[in-house]
Amino acid sequence: MEIDPSKIKHIHLIAICGTGMGALAGLLREKGYTITGSDQNIYPPMSEELEQRGITLCQGYRPENLTPAPDLVIVGNAVSKNNPEVERLLESKLPYLSMPQALSQFFISGKTSIVVSGTHGKTTTSALISHLLNELGSDPSFFVGGVSLNFQKNFQIGKGNYFVIEGDEYDTAFFDKGPKFLHYQPCYTIITSLEFDHADIYRDLDHLTQSFVKLIDIMPPQGLLLACNLYPRLIDCIKQSRAPVQTYGLDASAEWSIQNLSYTTEGTTTEIWRKKNKETVLSIPLAGKHNALNALSAYALLRNLGFESARIGEALQNFKGVKRRQELIGMVKGITVIDDFAHHPTAVFETIQAVKNKYRGSSLWALFEPRSNTSKRALFQKEYAEAFKGADQVLIADVFMPEKVTDGTILDVERLSQDIERSGTPSRHISGIDSIVNFVVQNITSPAVVLIMSNGGFGGIPQKMLRALKE
Repeated sequence: MEIDPSKIKHIHLIAICGTGMGALAGLLREKGYTITGSDQNIYPPMSEELEQRGITLCQGYRPENLTPAPDLVIVGNAVSKNNPEVERLLESKLPYLSMPQALSQFFISGKTSIVVSGTHGKTTTSALISHLLNELGSDPSFFVGGVSLNFQKNFQIGKGNYFVIEGDEYDTAFFDKGPKFLHYQPCYTIITSLEFDHADIYRDLDHLTQSFVKLIDIMPPQGLLLACNLYPRLIDCIKQSRAPVQTYGLDASAEWSIQNLSYTTEGTTTEIWRKKNKETVLSIPLAGKHNALNALSAYALLRNLGFESARIGEALQNFKGVKRRQELIGMVKGITVIDDFAHHPTAVFETIQAVKNKYRGSSLWALFEPRSNTSKRALFQKEYAEAFKGADQVLIADVFMPEKVTDGTILDVERLSQDIERSGTPSRHISGIDSIVNFVVQNITSPAVVLIMSNGGFGGIPQKMLRALKE
């Protein structure tokens, strides 16, 4: 459905408290629209942020939330067709859009769209590109899946020509089962990785790959596709691109590469090569090989946009990162608490390696909650057993809401813990947040790092851990 934004005054968002929908509400409010919204669970900090922007919130999904009738309704992908508020919407014949459609029509149209996609690294890379463009005077608009610590928010309406957006392959809405990123009018696209994920909507890697093929197919010939060459399936996909393609990776087989990587307490230092020519040395204020690759993709993009190498390197120094991506929660008596979004086995492994390299001399306690739709299932039972190598102690929490898994086998956390133990790393499965916190406090010795990994709230364990350590 095409909407004329100039004829819209009041917009209502169903499922407003999700990260993406909350950010969209903020963008629309900044444009001057009257915004209301509803959600099943309205609680801080999202509720406070929305209310501070003058947005009226309705607790629960109810037909009366659409009275008085808004000019437009935006439907989040967290709600289904049989939601009572959605049922009233469909009866009312009010115009409605998905979140990606709204982003496209209200904000991306007329801009040059930079889409950052892939299984891993989307949020950090899109936040980094937004930061670099901002530092270099381009005043970009952006929409990112995590809070940028430089901007203290995950969206911005800029006056410049670029719109940077995190391109999610998850489905769009109950009425559009295609991936979100197909709506984002990509001109420049980065694909950071291609591995199986989102087991609740994709059957297998082949099925997932089809979505990325569709993304590549809608790239314009005057655009640019940057793809990491570490993923064979991705390399197969990019062969059909109409847009020019540049690869990046770890050696000279890629057009852009990082070489002679070294780790410091401040992050990572690496040489940047283009084909067989060394271009510069970058100091990256982020830990880990995966973040060096994220920075490389951002650097390569900005070089293609015409920015000078030295200026990119300078702007990179001021990047503070993203909330919940190796985020330092606090330090108590020589014990560092870090919160991270890692949940896929590859992300868990890379995060552990990065933190281990940054905090040398400290023991590493890895706490993991299987919470994502993929990690709750037994699909990666063997891979998770290998993912925790490098940790000195592993604690596995219960699967979050296992009753939601109705189409597969649930991850066996007890067996996982035993397999990790057999591989030589001490491991325990512990039920309950308080029990996990108590075990850590009673057994950890300084210097140490507590690395907390989950793609959700994990029962507020980062703050609980910090308080318990102080006490």
